[in-house]
Amino acid sequence: MAVYDLEEQEQMDELKSWWSKYRNILALVVVAASVTIAGVQGWRYYQDKQGLDAGALYAQLQTAMGAGDLKKVQDIASSMVDSYPRSAYAAYAALAGARAAYGSGDAAAARLRLQWVADNAKEDELREVARLRLATVLLDEKKYDEALKLLEAKHGDAMKALYANLKGDVLVTQGKNSDARGAYQLALDRSDAQGALRSLVQVKLDALGEAK
Repeated sequence: MAVYDLEEQEQMDELKSWWSKYRNILALVVVAASVTIAGVQGWRYYQDKQGLDAGALYAQLQTAMGAGDLKKVQDIASSMVDSYPRSAYAAYAALAGARAAYGSGDAAAARLRLQWVADNAKEDELREVARLRLATVLLDEKKYDEALKLLEAKHGDAMKALYANLKGDVLVTQGKNSDARGAYQLALDRSDAQGALRSLVQVKLDALGEAK
C-alpha cells in the first residue's frame, strides 16, 4: 500500500506542477474559446436581425410601388442600399429605385442605382438585368458607345435575345443598319418562338428590309 501511496503522491505532485506551469495558458484558451463562440452567436444574431429589418423595409417599398409613390420608393431604396447593402433585398430595392427615379425624370439617379446593382449584386442574373436597363438609359441619353460597351459584356444565354435586341436598337440609331440587322437576327434566333419579343424583333427586321 505504501508503494501505491507513494506513486499517487508523485502523480499528484506532477499534476500540481503541471497545473502551476500551464494554468494561465489554459485560462487564456478557455476565454478565447468563449469569446469566439459568443462572437459567432452574436454575428448570427446580427445577420438575422439585419435580414428581418431589410425584409420589413422591402415590404414597405413594395407597398409604395403599388401605390405609385415614386418618391417613397426611391427613399426606401436609398435607405436599404445604405443600411443593408449585403442583404438579399438590397439589389432588388436598388432596381426598383432606379425604375422610380427614371419614371420621375431623374436619369442620373437611375444610372447610379443601376450601376450599384451591376457592381454589387450577388446574382449574375441581377447584374445582367441592371446592365441591360442601364444600357437603355444610356441609349435614351444618346451615349451610344457606352451603351454598346455594356451590351457587349459577357452575359448568360437567357439574356442573349434581350441584349441583342437592344444592341440592334443602338446600332439603328447610329445609322449602322447592316450591323443592326445582324443583332436583330441573333435576337430572333435566341428568342422564344411564341414570345412577344420575337414578334417585335421580326417587325424591326422587316422595317430594315433586305441586306444590300
